[in-house]
Amino acid sequence: MGRAVRRILFMAKEGAIEVDGVVQEALPNAMFRVELENGHEVLAHISGKMRKFYIRILPGDRVKVELSPYDLTRGRITYRLK
Repeated sequence: MGRAVRRILFMAKEGAIEVDGVVQEALPNAMFRVELENGHEVLAHISGKMRKFYIRILPGDRVKVELSPYDLTRGRITYRLK
């Protein structure tokens, strides 16, 4: 991967908002409804690394969600907390 591509990827993640939440329900296509700490609900999908390593997520799990500053109703699950 070239230096310019790495810089663009870093800049893309720089604006992301990370919050903790609890998975409320599992939806089709690896989507989940997650209730955030502040009470908001978002639709989130699993990040590629979690999918690659077959990390299972069940309703009731605490997760770390990365939200885009452009659409705060959707996110990416990046980590399953203990």
